[in-house]
Amino acid sequence: MEILWVLLALVMLGFVLLPFLRRRRGMIEQVPPGHPDAADPADYGFAQQEELDVRMPGPDQDLVDVLDLVQRTQDHRAAAQLLAGTPAEGEQRWQRVQAFAGAASLELQQRPGGVSEAPGGQWLRVWRTEAPKDAGGAAVQAEFLVQQAWRTSTPGTDEFRIIMEEARSACGDAALLAPGDPIPYLVELSVGRGLAYSQAEFEQLWLKILDRAPNHMGAHLAALHYWCEKWHGSREQAYGFAEAAAARAPRGSLLAAMPLFAVFEHLPEVNLVSGFYQSEVVSKAIHGALHAVHSARADDPMLAHVRHLLVFFLVRAERWAEAMSQLVHIDGHVGALPWTLSPDPAAEFAVYRALAVAGYEANGGSPATLPH
Repeated sequence: MEILWVLLALVMLGFVLLPFLRRRRGMIEQVPPGHPDAADPADYGFAQQEELDVRMPGPDQDLVDVLDLVQRTQDHRAAAQLLAGTPAEGEQRWQRVQAFAGAASLELQQRPGGVSEAPGGQWLRVWRTEAPKDAGGAAVQAEFLVQQAWRTSTPGTDEFRIIMEEARSACGDAALLAPGDPIPYLVELSVGRGLAYSQAEFEQLWLKILDRAPNHMGAHLAALHYWCEKWHGSREQAYGFAEAAAARAPRGSLLAAMPLFAVFEHLPEVNLVSGFYQSEVVSKAIHGALHAVHSARADDPMLAHVRHLLVFFLVRAERWAEAMSQLVHIDGHVGALPWTLSPDPAAEFAVYRALAVAGYEANGGSPATLPH
């Protein structure tokens, strides 16, 4: 099956790769047998690096099957049917809209078309032409335009603004087709970040989302970007937004993990503080995310996103057993932050996984004692 795309995860979080981890990976490959760094992830039943699925954070077989069918046949109808049967207010519909838009965007990038060849993603254009009143197709088109803006142009340029303005118009069209659907407004959160909405404009948009899906994790992650220091807010605003979301999170909601995402957004480019990942701020955010994971439904579509970020922090904090307990749930899929911000998400994930296994075994762990 053709590689479809790499999820952008609710859009463009900042991430700095660690050179020391890459050096450590070289050490793992070269150490002699019996050394803790020679631990083999395969001993735990983990997938080989080349088998890791970079398209999504966790399994969604219906989506995989439909994406494969649509790209193989260039017929949009299976995608339309899948979205029509996915609840509008849920996290899964938002992820599937992103998936279809990402697939079309990547197709277009790979096959821009020419005199004798149709451009990639033609099925989305046909979808919009043949079913202009299909709310699902309209939402996918709006998200496609947003991804095109970020993927093919530079923020602040005329080209970027033109595409984003078109995306804003597409969001309005999608919202008219499905007044109760939060997804057109979720898409517009990225538009607002790109077009530098004023705080008043952004808060008005956010209220529309809260009216439709007040506990939507994907929406909160997208809104968090706006408040972050590197965009239109500050560290204090981002932390305040995340902590407020966690405080009002209903029982079983993954919103309790929001502070960990806020910490991730504001990681220092150069960490000169010894024990930073054992600090009170980071430890408290990890604790909140672990509590959210333990309380969440096993089928929550956002659960894998939180587990992937936990692996990142738990490995850096040298909490090996806890990292391993997350890995057993997510191994095999790497289409999530922070891995998707690397040029090679599977390789980046494999580095952290190898470090977790090595640290776990160096402290007395083994496949027989693997936590679940």
